[in-house]
Amino acid sequence: METQQNRDIGLMLRGALAAEEKVGLKMNIPRAKLNALLKNLPALRNPTVSPLAQADWVAVETIIDEKVVHEIIPQLKAAGAEGIIEYPLNKVIY
Repeated sequence: METQQNRDIGLMLRGALAAEEKVGLKMNIPRAKLNALLKNLPALRNPTVSPLAQADWVAVETIIDEKVVHEIIPQLKAAGAEGIIEYPLNKVIY
């Protein structure tokens, strides 16, 4: 019989396994260049876009497959992104 605790453990394990193949990316970009960046930026669903203190800039955060990160980062820089940060993930829960 499956218990709630077993379902919870399964959820956490699946999340940890899914995270092994993904990384997070954060970056800042001028608002004027955002739409062009988003057209080519992979994400689980949609990237998170947040305003910055400087009104004409935004922060963008996304989760992508680790195997493409080395191709994507130079493209992000060429599109005008700055302060690009790649970070590992512990869990990805869908």
